[in-house]
This record gives sequence, structure tokens and C-alpha cells, in this order.
Amino acid sequence: MPPTTPYPRSVVKRIAKAHTGFNVGKNVDIQLYLQYKLFMQELLREADLKARKRGATRISPTDIKKVTSDVLQKFKV
Repeated sequence: MPPTTPYPRSVVKRIAKAHTGFNVGKNVDIQLYLQYKLFMQELLREADLKARKRGATRISPTDIKKVTSDVLQKFKV
């Protein structure tokens, strides 16, 4: 039995192809998934810092909205 992945590889490849118009390589879906995970991790870390600065114990949607543009700039190529 082949090992299972934490995401459907064919779906990620199909989305990438639909978005770019190009066929994707053999392991591009893995790289896309890892970049996505890193982005989400950084987004939540920055939102957590923002929430703690204002004295909150939970991250609110407002915290995420405030840090989204900064985190997107970090990941922009």
C-alpha cells in the first residue's frame, strides 16, 4: 500500500495547472504544499504576536487581516 499524503496530490496539480496554464512537474505539488504550510504558520505566528501586543489571549480575524499584507510581502518572489 503506497503511503498517504496529507493532501490530495492530483487536486493540487489540477489547481496549479488551472491557475498557470502549464503542466506541473513531478514533485511541484509537494513544494506548493510545503510553501502553503510555511505561509500559514508565519501568518498565524504574526497574528498571535499582534494579538498579544493588544493583550488578547485569542487571535481574531482583525489580527489576521492586519498582518496579511506583511506576511504576503515576505513570501513574494
